[in-house]
Amino acid sequence: MRAVLQHPLRSLWPSLCLAAFAVLPACAQGPSSQPPADSQAELGANIEANIEVKIDALTHSIEQMQSQLQQSQAEIQQLREMLAEVLRAQGAQSTPGTMSAATLAGGDRVLSPADPQAPAASGPPAQISEDDWQVLNARVQEHEQVKVASASKYRLTISGIALFNVFDTSGQVDNLDAPSTAIAVAANGSGSLSASFRQSLLGLRGIGPRVFGANTSADLQVDFLNGTAGPYGYGAGIMGLRIARVQFDWQNTSITGGLETPFFAPNSPTSYLSLAVPAFASAGNLWNWTPGLRAERRFDFTSVEWKVEGGFLDSVGYTASTSQNRVPTPGEASRQPVYAVRLSGNNRMEDRAISFGFSGIYAPLSFPGKTLSASGVLADWKFPLPGKLQLSGAFFSGKGLDGFGGLALPSVSSTDYAHYLYVTAPTLAGIPVIGGWSQLKFTLNSRSEFNLAGGLGQRDAGRLRAAAQFDPLLLTIPPSNRVFFFNYIFRPRGDLLFSAEYRRFNTSAIFGAPNLTGQVGLAAGFLF
Repeated sequence: MRAVLQHPLRSLWPSLCLAAFAVLPACAQGPSSQPPADSQAELGANIEANIEVKIDALTHSIEQMQSQLQQSQAEIQQLREMLAEVLRAQGAQSTPGTMSAATLAGGDRVLSPADPQAPAASGPPAQISEDDWQVLNARVQEHEQVKVASASKYRLTISGIALFNVFDTSGQVDNLDAPSTAIAVAANGSGSLSASFRQSLLGLRGIGPRVFGANTSADLQVDFLNGTAGPYGYGAGIMGLRIARVQFDWQNTSITGGLETPFFAPNSPTSYLSLAVPAFASAGNLWNWTPGLRAERRFDFTSVEWKVEGGFLDSVGYTASTSQNRVPTPGEASRQPVYAVRLSGNNRMEDRAISFGFSGIYAPLSFPGKTLSASGVLADWKFPLPGKLQLSGAFFSGKGLDGFGGLALPSVSSTDYAHYLYVTAPTLAGIPVIGGWSQLKFTLNSRSEFNLAGGLGQRDAGRLRAAAQFDPLLLTIPPSNRVFFFNYIFRPRGDLLFSAEYRRFNTSAIFGAPNLTGQVGLAAGFLF
């Protein structure tokens, strides 16, 4: 519209200037220098004729502008009719008479189908809940929100969960907030009732530029499970790093480096009572976040995708020093990384996902005066079953795998660390281990699901008992640890969840009866 208004004025400007220059000389003549009467009459006639020409040109330009304005008004009216038709079509798909106007952050008012100013609905109503309508309104107003921006001006997103847990424990566990094993009952009682927010998570994801033809991205995730915030903050905790990685993605190849879950253990049980530390952390789940560098090559077919992954990982096992100073682990002392490779396939479907993988790992270990090696084979799976069921899990077997989790670890004091490093740790590295977990998921609908799962982490009990006769520290190491849980998860909307869960821990001892602990817990989380 501004261009339409400016165009006629630009066309008249030269003419008005010429008219002004024609009139100014005549006005500038004083009384003492007036020309003869004939010349004055001729000059007046010329000026009058020139002004008439300019008036005609100005009138033509105004008429042209009016025509353009009328055309623009007609186009605007046509656009209004089209918009009204779209709104009527949308109103026909909304639930009339059930919702009022939604007020979003910032005071913006968005019309709902029940608003008297909204277009009239025509046709049969669709069943859309109020929560879904609010989500749609939020999407409409999304461009009004203030976005998170990084210093590099590339896209940055924040995600996470504010998670509240309350749990009643019958017996004793190694960690109330994220238990993994049952321990002997202490003298101060046989149970407890506790609550915590320490398993809340906070994550950042940045999308970077294209480098060497690859899309770059980075992830950072923290939890609050490390220690406690002073003697008065048992429910708060201190921030601890979980994931910090950088990824380069080409069409069929990816390279990732940083701190993350081992790539040969991609699956994890579904539990909101064990979120900061995954469920079965000491009962068959190889979960421990490990620095590493890996490469992935994908082979796409019509309905199947195959992947070959290989990488190097830091060996974090067999270190029990309570000192704040970081010392090399036996794997790091060997000056070689952990070597791992994984072959996997999936059917590239979201609703009926099928995936499986097979992995192998090898790691040299250097103890004082002794050189050993860790090795193992692993498998993981996830596939649907009839009746809205899904089965997932993992399995491993080998030796020297204690640093990746899945097994109950000893509790070593600082005074026993030298003995542990020289005697106990080499013995553990030579004892075969086996473990795994499996979960059966029943998805009732998009808001409700049930999960039943069990895990096992076990060492060769015979060899462990034989070695314990010469090393008292081995008496504190459980030969096996079994964990079972059953939970129900309810998601009333996409950013809110509730869960109820029962867990059972069965941690054996080398001599004597096993330690048994039960725990009932409730969880409420807000995802953002």
